[in-house]
Amino acid sequence: MLTLNNILPQARKEKRAVGAFNVANLETLLSVFKAAEQENSPVIIQVYQRLFNDERAGLIAAMTSRLAANSGIPVVLHLDHGASLEQIRKAIDLGYTSVMIDGSKLSFTENIALTSEAVAIAHQAGVSIEAEIGHVPFGDGAIELSTVAEAVEFVKHTGVDALAISIGTAHGFYKKEPVLDIQRASEIGDAISIPLVLHGGTGVPDEQLKKAIACGVAKINIATELQSMFLRGVAAELGKNGEKFMPLDLYFKPVEERITEYVRSKIRAFA
Repeated sequence: MLTLNNILPQARKEKRAVGAFNVANLETLLSVFKAAEQENSPVIIQVYQRLFNDERAGLIAAMTSRLAANSGIPVVLHLDHGASLEQIRKAIDLGYTSVMIDGSKLSFTENIALTSEAVAIAHQAGVSIEAEIGHVPFGDGAIELSTVAEAVEFVKHTGVDALAISIGTAHGFYKKEPVLDIQRASEIGDAISIPLVLHGGTGVPDEQLKKAIACGVAKINIATELQSMFLRGVAAELGKNGEKFMPLDLYFKPVEERITEYVRSKIRAFA
């Protein structure tokens, strides 16, 4: 498996983005992996930090490693929204090739301090690291937009490999269509050379995503819609089959196929 540094700088140079898809079980992992293989595309497999509270993150790492070993596509295994230095160390120990430290809720100075420590840990282990400035909220939280000055100072003092910026997105489903601040993204992209990351990619129109990619966004996160598709898909299969018994693998098969097609469509949109 690879790090972000193996795939994102080239993606930014070519004005395309790599999809980063949050998985939580074998079925979502397989669906994403098959989509990337069918599109012959690099892929970032992301695992949210909550799954590091039990054995799930380690099991997903083992499955991803096995899939990557038998595939020709570039694969990055990434800790999403790492909450502490301890989680960074745990992810590295489990075989994650990339991590994120999220200090965006801290003051700017505190974010720099925490990120700098995390960067030292990650780089010593040969792992890439992402951080965030501004704040991309969950749900209806307040969006704190990133600034050019903060981006320049943050990258200079931390040495981070990829930078998540806040330009109008939020995590989760949108109640109304988001409008990205493309001018802000362009100015930040002109000021710093490292790959930019867009969180909250679910529900953002492809046309706006393409404009962000042209500004230097090379990693786009997709989580809510993918996992919601899995849940809604299973519910639909339950409704269709009623009381009829169906083995789990057969129940999940049509759900996996729909997710695979969705992921393929996002990969094509980012190219």
